[in-house]
Amino acid sequence: MEPMTAASAVASEPMLRSRWLGRVTYRDAWALQQALFAHSGDDHLLMLEHPPVYTRGRSADIANILPAAAQAAEIIDVDRGGDVTFHGPGQLVVYPIRSIEGKRGGGMADTSAYVADVEQLIIDALADLGLPGATRLNGFPGVWLEAQGSRPRKIAAIGVRLSRGRTMHGFALNVSTDLAWFDNIVPCGLTDKSVTSLVAEGIDVDMKVVVDVVSRLAAERWAPDGGSERQDVVWRHRSTDLSVFSRRAGGENLGEGTSVRLTSRLNEAGVTEGLEIRSRKPEWLRVKAEMGAEYRELKKTINDLDLVTVCEEAGCPNIYECWSDGTATFMINGERCTRACGFCLVDTRKPNPVDEHEPQRIATAVAQMKLTYAVLTTVARDDLADGGASGFVATINAIRERTPGVGVEVLISDCEGIESSLDAIFSARPVVLNHNLETVARLQRAVRPSASYARSLSVLARAKAQGLTTKSSLMVGIGETYDEMVATLADLAAIGTDIVTIGQYLRPTSEHLPISRWWTPDEFEKLASVGRQLGIGHVESSPLTRSSYHARQAADATR
Repeated sequence: MEPMTAASAVASEPMLRSRWLGRVTYRDAWALQQALFAHSGDDHLLMLEHPPVYTRGRSADIANILPAAAQAAEIIDVDRGGDVTFHGPGQLVVYPIRSIEGKRGGGMADTSAYVADVEQLIIDALADLGLPGATRLNGFPGVWLEAQGSRPRKIAAIGVRLSRGRTMHGFALNVSTDLAWFDNIVPCGLTDKSVTSLVAEGIDVDMKVVVDVVSRLAAERWAPDGGSERQDVVWRHRSTDLSVFSRRAGGENLGEGTSVRLTSRLNEAGVTEGLEIRSRKPEWLRVKAEMGAEYRELKKTINDLDLVTVCEEAGCPNIYECWSDGTATFMINGERCTRACGFCLVDTRKPNPVDEHEPQRIATAVAQMKLTYAVLTTVARDDLADGGASGFVATINAIRERTPGVGVEVLISDCEGIESSLDAIFSARPVVLNHNLETVARLQRAVRPSASYARSLSVLARAKAQGLTTKSSLMVGIGETYDEMVATLADLAAIGTDIVTIGQYLRPTSEHLPISRWWTPDEFEKLASVGRQLGIGHVESSPLTRSSYHARQAADATR
C-alpha cells in the first residue's frame, strides 16, 4: 500500500513518521528522542548515522571498554538495556519511538516481545538486501549470522527502553562500518563472538538502499493501514558546502554561497527552476515605506548607541511597521556571521572581536525606548568557543538589571550543539527561546549548509525540556512542497514547539537562493490551520511574517 501523504495525515489517527537525518551526534539524537517520547502522539522512525561514539547501557561492565576506547571516541552512558557497543559512520542507526500496546502482562514480557519484533524487522531487511539466513541467538539480543568455527557473527545490535508503553533507543545495523572500531571494546560483553557487516559478508550496498528497505518494511509492519510518511535530508554533501568556519579552516568567509554553488545544491535537492530576480512581486508583498516620527526616533537611538538590528541587516520588510510601533530586534555579537546561509543578507566576512560593552548599550536602548518586550538575535559565531552564548547571557542580565519588568525573547544559533553553551542561555530564562528551522528537511543543505535539521530540532527539544517556551520559524518559496511543510510542522509539534512563524522568502540579491514561487495569503492561512491542528499553540503565518514579527503578541498568546 502506498504511504499516506503528509497533507492527508493531519487529522488522522497516529501515524508513522520516518526521517532520514544523515550524520547526527549521539547527544542531539538523544535529545530528539526524549522530546518525541514526551510530547508526540505519533510514532517516529529516526534513521541516521552517528559520528564515532561508544555507548554503555545500564548493565554494562566497565571492563568491557578497553583503554584505547577513550582515546578513539567519546564514551556516553545511556539508559537503555545491554552492555557496551559502538556507533559510527557506515552504520545505520534506527530509533523507533512508538506506542506499544502491552499484550503480555507488561514489564520484561512486553519488552522481550518488542525486541523480537525489531529483530524480525532486521532479519527481513537483510533477506531483502541479499543476505538470507540471519537469525536470533537464544539469550543474546540482536541479529546474528551462523558461526564460522565457534564464533557467531553479530551484524545488528539492539538496545531498547520501553516505558509507559512508549519505546526509545533501537538498533544499529553494520552496513559498511569499519570493524576495527570494535577492537577497542568487548562488544556487548561477549568475548566468544565476533562482529560483522553487510560489506564484510559480500553485500556491497549503498546506505540509501538499506534505509529504503528498512523504512518500507517498518511501515508495512508498524503502519499496515498506510498511515506513514517519510522525509529525508539530502543524501550527498561535500565539506566545501560548509562555511570555512564550520570546516574549522578559519580565515575569511568570502566566496561562500555564490550563485553557482547555491544552484548546484538546489539541483541536488531536486529544485531546478526559480523566478527571475526582476520578477514583479504580487500585491500582497508590496510594502509602503512610512518613515514617521516613531521610526526616525528609533533609528536615531540605535545609531547613537552604535547598535545593530536584524531589521536592517536582514532587510526585513516589516521594519517600518515594527519600528513605528516602537519594536526592534537587536543583533548581538557583531554584524558578521561565520556561516553562509543561502537566504541571508548578513555580512559573512571574518568577524571582529566581540564588543564587551554591547550588552550595556542594548540595555540603555531598551530603557530609552521604553520597551516592555525586547528581542535579541545573533549572528552565528562558530569562531568563539561558546558559539556566542555568553553574549546572550550578558545582554539578558544587563536588560533585566536596567529595566526589570522587560520580557526578553532570544533567537539563538545552534551553538554547534555544545551543551554547556545552550545550558547557559537556557539558565538565563528568556521569556521565549527561538531557534529557526528555516526550511524542510530536503532543502536544509541547500538553504543553510552549516546547520542541521536534526540539530535544530534538538536545540528546541533541549530548551523545551528546560521548561522554556519554544519558538521556530519557517520560510516558503524556496522549492518546498505543501506536504513537506505539513511534515515539518508535524516535527515541530512533535517536540512540543509552542510558537511557529511562517513567511515568504524574499531574495536579497542575485547571489542568493532564487524564489521558486509566491505562496498566496490563502495558502499561508491553510498552513496556520494545519499547525494548530497538529497541536502548535500559536502559528503566525502570512507572506510578510518574519521570526520576530508580533513577537510580544505571540508570547502573550501562549501564556
